[in-house]
Formats: sequence, structure tokens, C-alpha cells
Amino acid sequence: MPLLKVKSLTKYYKEVLALSKVSFEVEKGEFISIIGPSGSGKTTLIRCINRLIDASEGSINYDGADLLKLKGKDLRGARAHIGMIFQHYNLVTRLTVLENVLHGRLGYKSSVAGILGIYTVEEKAKALEVLGLLGLEDYAYRRCDQLSGGQMQRVGIARALVQDPAMILCDEPISSLDPSSAKIIMDYLRKVQKELGITIIVNLHQVDVAKKYAERILGFNSGKLVFDNQPAALNAETIHEIYGTEAGELIID
Repeated sequence: MPLLKVKSLTKYYKEVLALSKVSFEVEKGEFISIIGPSGSGKTTLIRCINRLIDASEGSINYDGADLLKLKGKDLRGARAHIGMIFQHYNLVTRLTVLENVLHGRLGYKSSVAGILGIYTVEEKAKALEVLGLLGLEDYAYRRCDQLSGGQMQRVGIARALVQDPAMILCDEPISSLDPSSAKIIMDYLRKVQKELGITIIVNLHQVDVAKKYAERILGFNSGKLVFDNQPAALNAETIHEIYGTEAGELIID
């Protein structure tokens, strides 16, 4: 059974169609990149999968449960196993790196424990272990507003990892970073996928980065899935189908 099965997913923003009957499956441990022009539906798809927004029609089956039908405790339980990495980090910058990473455990906490910031010794040890995996062990007690953009994004990855997720969704995680920091983030995402077996789905604007890291690429145009194949299948014709007439400057080598 696939880890994720999206079927006929459709999303309207009032009268505007953002996703149109999108269907695809994801196997456990895959590294998938989603590409397409601005406004093509990439971010809407990611946010629908994680129920940050509600789809208008269709189904999202994750690990045997239809996410669109879950509510309350059941939904929180399912989402606890889906990590999320944001373009602008979504960190509480006045808190330490360790405190931000531990926020990844909030889905497993009671409301009172979450508000009071009560974490077990095991949870703190896990957070420190993950920070070590990402080369941030020396920054655990530093405030996040003292970090670079690349370091803050690594904190975001660590926060997702302490959830013990089967899948991590990444919404343009390198678009705010310089090329060197972007490479570091993508290398760590690949390390997480290869060494921990976690499924990675990442929105990217950079076609060359998608081709380098992904095992499979989903291409969107105007809310429709127009490409679903291995990176080697990207050529001038398929790039044009995804990006339209402005695709001439894209590197596809």
C-alpha cells in the first residue's frame, strides 16, 4: 500500500480553481520534487495534504486513513507523523534552538503540557540527537534570532524530525537562501531520506535542483498535474508543458 494516495484532489478559492482533479501515489521512502510556475498549485497541494487548508473535493489517504475525513484528536494524531518545513522557517526567534525543536513534539502533548512547555528527558535527548545529525549540537542553547537563514532552516528540519514522521513536506525550503546554504539544506534532506527512510516531498522553483536531488518529479501548470516521471524524462517539450512559453531560459541538462 502506498504511504500517500491523492485522488481527484480539487481546491477552489471562492470561484478560482487552484487544483483540478489531481491524482498520484507516493511510496514510503521516496524523494519527490514538485515544480511549476508561480500560481500553479504547488503550495496549495502541500497545504491540502497537511490539512493547513481544506480541499474542496477528492481524497488524501495517508498511511491508511483519509485525512479529509479526520477531525479533532484523530486529525492531530495523523498530522503528528507528517513533518512540515516552511519557506520562512516558522520559528519563535526569541526562543532557543532546542526549545524550537521541541515544538515538534506538541502534537503528542496535552494542551496543558504544551502551554507549559513540559517535555520528558527522552524528548530532550531526542532533540539533541537530531541537532547533532544536522550539525547544530553547538547551537542548542543559542537564540534562533542569532542564526543565519541556512541554520534556521536546519532547525526547521530538526523540529520536523523530532515528530518521528513517516513523511516530511517542504514548501519552497531554499527559496530564501543563497546557493551555498541551499545546497546544504538539500543535502540534509537527502540524508534524512536515505539514512532514516523518511519520505520527502519538496516544492522547488529551481528545475536544476529538482533534477539533481529528486527520484521523481511532479510538474504542475494551472492547478493540473501535467508531468509525473523520473528527472531524466524532463526535456524541452515537457519543460514547455509545465512552464509554458517562458521556459526557454530553464536549464534542463
